[in-house]
Amino acid sequence: MLAPSSCVCIWVKQCQGSSPVFHQLVPVKTHQVEILDWETKKQLCFLDKVEPNATIREIRLMFHKLYPRWYPARQSIKLDPKGKALRDEEILQHLPVGTTATLYFKDLGPQIGWTTVFLIEYTGPLFIYFVFYFRMNFVYGLDERFTSSPHPVVNLACVCHSFHYIKRLIETVFVHRFSRGTMPLRNIVKNCLYYWGFAAWLAYYINHPLYTPPSYGKKQINFAVIMFLLCEAGNFSIHVALSDLWRNGSKTCKIPYPTKNPFTWLFFFVSCPNYTYEDKVILINRDINANAVTRNILNFLGQNRWGPGSVSLS
Repeated sequence: MLAPSSCVCIWVKQCQGSSPVFHQLVPVKTHQVEILDWETKKQLCFLDKVEPNATIREIRLMFHKLYPRWYPARQSIKLDPKGKALRDEEILQHLPVGTTATLYFKDLGPQIGWTTVFLIEYTGPLFIYFVFYFRMNFVYGLDERFTSSPHPVVNLACVCHSFHYIKRLIETVFVHRFSRGTMPLRNIVKNCLYYWGFAAWLAYYINHPLYTPPSYGKKQINFAVIMFLLCEAGNFSIHVALSDLWRNGSKTCKIPYPTKNPFTWLFFFVSCPNYTYEDKVILINRDINANAVTRNILNFLGQNRWGPGSVSLS
């Protein structure tokens, strides 16, 4: 049973002659918040005298003081057990709860920051590729250990692959902005398996001792490199344009529009052309092209599976 709501009266002291006089101003009503477990409906805590302009983030912090193991990023606070989680910036008095509120808590499990997630995802392929490039003895056998390919295009492929992931690491630190601070720790295995697995698959064939260069020689290679650089520039331009939408720290969704930068003109056709540039990179040799088809199919399926929950704003 919730206790009756209380109010706080504000008094102002004024001096009239030698005797102080107190004037009562408008009382400020406070709220009471009951937080229940979303499954068992068991009461976890009861917060009394909560300010009406308190945000959900502030309520999370109050709850965290009572249950230190459930830090704010692990908390999902809802009005309904099966409803959507309330956003941090939502204000208590604007919710349909009156002066007494019953909220439901769900534990999201251990969390990991999105910046850390991206750094792990992109650092792995960078180093995994070198394992195959330098032909470690456990990859292609003892006879081929620490040998190098006689084909210059293999070295060029390594440069392009490294450039792509170094660029992604730099963007993670200096460009990307996120609407959410964390993701469930359990998802890191799935995310890394995708990036790390394809890096190993591509690197294995590109650096294989039996590898043969592209059929059309330098013309095909030069054309592929030019297209690769254009798509990398386009991808970076889109990331910067999306990041600028939230330059002031706002997390409100906005519609991106083309700018004077020609690489952003794809906004006329699609909402996130950064993926268009990534998928349309013309790779350097025929072995990568064969694998790229499969990768793009799995990339599409993967984005449809967990892409709608993506939190990267840039």
